[in-house]
Amino acid sequence: MSNRRARNNGANRGTGGIRGPHSALTDFLAANNISAAQIRDSYLQRVQQAEQQGGQEGDEAAPDNGEGSSNQVPTAEEQEAEENAVAEAVERSRKRKRNQEDAIAKVKKGKQDKKKAAAKKKRDSDDEDLDEDYDDALGNMYKKSKPLPGQLENCEICSKRFTVTPYSKTGPEGGLVCTPCGKELAKESKATEKANKPAVRKTRRKLESNRLDGIATHGAKSLQQLCIEKIVQHHQDVEEFGELPDSIINRLCEIFSKKRVLTPQTLKLFLRADLKTVAIHECAYLECEDYEHIFAFVPHIEKLALRNCCQFKDRCVEYMLEKAPRLKHIQLYAANLVTNDVWIKTFSVLGKQLETLKLEWLDAAFDDDAVAAMVGYCPNMSRLKFKRCRQLGIAAIDAIAHLTNLQHLSLQISQEVAGERIVNLIGNVGANLQTLSLERFLDAGDDVLDAIHDQCRSLSKLRFTENDYATDAAFAALFTGWANPPLCFIDVNSNRDIDNGNPEGPEEVIGLGDAGFVAMMEHSGSKLHTLDIASCRHISFATFSTVFDGKKKYPCLEELNVSFCTTVDTIVVAGIFKSCPKLKKLVAFSCFGIEDIIVPAGIVLIGVPKAQDAIEQFGEWGVDVNMALGKMVHVVA
Repeated sequence: MSNRRARNNGANRGTGGIRGPHSALTDFLAANNISAAQIRDSYLQRVQQAEQQGGQEGDEAAPDNGEGSSNQVPTAEEQEAEENAVAEAVERSRKRKRNQEDAIAKVKKGKQDKKKAAAKKKRDSDDEDLDEDYDDALGNMYKKSKPLPGQLENCEICSKRFTVTPYSKTGPEGGLVCTPCGKELAKESKATEKANKPAVRKTRRKLESNRLDGIATHGAKSLQQLCIEKIVQHHQDVEEFGELPDSIINRLCEIFSKKRVLTPQTLKLFLRADLKTVAIHECAYLECEDYEHIFAFVPHIEKLALRNCCQFKDRCVEYMLEKAPRLKHIQLYAANLVTNDVWIKTFSVLGKQLETLKLEWLDAAFDDDAVAAMVGYCPNMSRLKFKRCRQLGIAAIDAIAHLTNLQHLSLQISQEVAGERIVNLIGNVGANLQTLSLERFLDAGDDVLDAIHDQCRSLSKLRFTENDYATDAAFAALFTGWANPPLCFIDVNSNRDIDNGNPEGPEEVIGLGDAGFVAMMEHSGSKLHTLDIASCRHISFATFSTVFDGKKKYPCLEELNVSFCTTVDTIVVAGIFKSCPKLKKLVAFSCFGIEDIIVPAGIVLIGVPKAQDAIEQFGEWGVDVNMALGKMVHVVA
């Protein structure tokens, strides 16, 4: 920088160092990078071009002065035009500068106005706060100070003398209240809050859930249902149920379980000394001590049913054997913490008095040895249910065959069991059976159905599901000429051949088909109240139309499941409505042929979203059903 300053000073000294004031024109030209030499050169160039184009000769240039440039003197008109152009440029610059200054001044004025308004508002609010503080201070001067904790005070509501604590509540008039009055005030405030909450309408999801459960409410709820719902809503305030019937208590327990409010605190509501049956449908929140309370409060218990009892341990079983000597019926789901040794001890202690054992979802314990011990110690067993007990196998099936007093048998074994073992089991215990349930026995073939036909004479319930071996001819032979009375409950869902390479199945129909379905309805249609034929895809439209033609009557049928029977359409459903006067629930998932149908009053139709924009509909027997039946007769003919 010093060198540059020296050069500038030297240049000034060479020119005499003359400095003077600058005009507005000079500032404008300097700001826009315009010099007098540039203006002169531009002018001379234009003049020279004009002379060349017009062919006129101008004055000769001035002689060279040694600087390598020539100068021409412009005329008066040219100088005047140049001065006018410069003046216009200067005027535009001034005008633009004035506009900028006006805009800046306007913005500054707006900011000042906002600051003044904010300051005024702040002063007004400060004045109001001062007035309020003054009023509060003036009121507090004459207000009695609250007593400190440990001092005595009279309750504002009941005038009772009590000791003040840090948790003492304030009354309506600002004074303190005693503990009982404080609890009452808390309850009143809580009730007021609940009353002020807006009523929430039952959502569509809740309605659909009830429909899937088979619950359809028509009109107003019963007084009993309203009372039960109110009890569940205020379960924390209920002290006891009193002398309610067992059916009402069981219903309350079901709702408590569904609402997930069955806790160690509410468990005591379902325990009375005079009870003989304790059924808890959801034990997820119960601990080992809670199970012991059951046997301590109900010493005469004979039937115990616990679902999802994941904390039911060996200690609980030993306490049960000590405090419940009259126990005859045991139903435990998910009791995985009970070991095999304790199960064997249980059978040895209960012995011949044990009549019912239902176990489900057992993974780590209860194997074939435990079943053998049960058969040896408990010969009077009449009801047996083993489902999803992963440790059971063929040895357990052979052991159960020695229980000749069995009346109810339900089995679902995870391991593969040969059909011969099941035939042997039915041959030994089938004569006295009233209900038989065989689920997911994949190797059970026609010989098993033949054994049921030959040995079982007293069945009222039959479940034979998830099988891909038995044929339609075997089902037809089972119900043809069977000496057993008509069944009330039949579940044969998911009996079909599963082969992705041959979706139509083999030539010989596997599972329930036309012949088996016709024979079944002829044998048990008069007494049947529940029928499940879901996924029996080999039943044709003609067979459905013949069985449910509107003329044949099935007076007891209340629930019917025809899901995934793709031949079921609007005509078949209309015939079902006409042939089943007491029908309450019809499930028809994946039956896409059902479209426009009027559902009679009192019937729940599930799984048909195309049925006139609703899953559940109500109506009366109308023209549409009769027209559908007319079409069905025409098609069958």
